[in-house]
Amino acid sequence: MEFQSANPSVVKSIKQRDLLNSWLRLYAREQLTPRIEEYQPERLADELADLVFYTVDNAQRPPRLTIQSGRHADVERLWPHRQRQISRRLCRCRLAPIVMPVYYECLKRSLPVYTISNIDDIYGRIVAYERLLLPFSDGGSISHVIASLKTISEDGGFEITNLMRANDALPTPRLRSVIDRDLFPPRTRPHSGRRRH
Repeated sequence: MEFQSANPSVVKSIKQRDLLNSWLRLYAREQLTPRIEEYQPERLADELADLVFYTVDNAQRPPRLTIQSGRHADVERLWPHRQRQISRRLCRCRLAPIVMPVYYECLKRSLPVYTISNIDDIYGRIVAYERLLLPFSDGGSISHVIASLKTISEDGGFEITNLMRANDALPTPRLRSVIDRDLFPPRTRPHSGRRRH
């Protein structure tokens, strides 16, 4: 699976961009993956409906991601009950070949990953499923990942229930990107060590 290099402007949602910018400010201090306890975006509570929190077990190969939270109504309705239970350990389902490489790329690169896939709702309307993954470190390897999940349809309304049912056509990837460019806004850009004259 190929991922393109991107800068933060690739993220379409203003709310996801705010989450990303909060991560980038922490990253810019020492050019290190931030710790999850440091991550305190201003409007985090407003975004909890669309967030899923994972812990990462690096003793497993490949690493095991376990869902710690994200059992909000909208996140719950995305996945049918049976599949949601299976996905508590991400991911033993038909979507694994599509979903897991995205998470593994985030872990491997220790950088945010952003994807967009098209999914049909139960009435056949096309829905764009936007996923932003933010990695966090315990000082060594990646220990946590926060996923921000957004759904939007150009047709307006759509049915979110069982959207990720994976029993019909699989989601169609539109964009897979690693945010690895322009990581330092001008005010937080690391010093080069040269004096200005």
